[in-house]
Amino acid sequence: MDALFAPFEAGTTDRPFVIAQLGQSLDGRIATLSGDSKYINGASALDHLHRLRARVDAVVVGVGTVVADDPLLTVRRVGGRNPARVVLDPSGRVPAQARCLRRDGAERIVVCREEAKAPQAPETLRLASDGCFMCPRAIVAALGRRGFRRLLIEGGARTISRFIDAGCVDRLHVLVAPLIFGSGKPALDLKPIGAVSEALRPTAQVHVLPGGDVLFDCDLRRPASEVRNP
Repeated sequence: MDALFAPFEAGTTDRPFVIAQLGQSLDGRIATLSGDSKYINGASALDHLHRLRARVDAVVVGVGTVVADDPLLTVRRVGGRNPARVVLDPSGRVPAQARCLRRDGAERIVVCREEAKAPQAPETLRLASDGCFMCPRAIVAALGRRGFRRLLIEGGARTISRFIDAGCVDRLHVLVAPLIFGSGKPALDLKPIGAVSEALRPTAQVHVLPGGDVLFDCDLRRPASEVRNP
């Protein structure tokens, strides 16, 4: 499994390596309609998520994930150091008591719009916006200037979708649990396409984890067609 992390070494401060991960059901759901998502994936999938955190310089989440789940975003299930924790909070609404902002030696940064109210955070990074959202490319570049070479986009679905739509994600790890919800919140919500030929078809390696979860390691920089027709 160590080979999964080898591509991360390509990251530089000028061009950070960006990996996104999501855990979902067989039918592509990350939560029920009520928002319940604990726990879709099993222990081995959670171990993998913590290994990802241990291999990056910063873990990035949207403020919606912080408000809904209040995650720690630390490394606890495996060995390794805690990465910096970055909250994307355009309007400055992150709760001051959010667990991911607790002092534990790791950097804690809230990224907000230039005109947003000052969030209650240890450190604030202000970026230009289009009125609602900040550009994912600008976010990656700004974090690279801070010295971060490897970034994990951990959630939520809208945040991951925006980074994929912007072409910012190098690798996508999808952890699929053997569950069927039948309804609920979708894992991704990308820009609509008109034909199957327009769909993303990344090169993918598949790993079956103990307990039945399946990891899809998707190389978004290398379409599957390049493998079939080198």
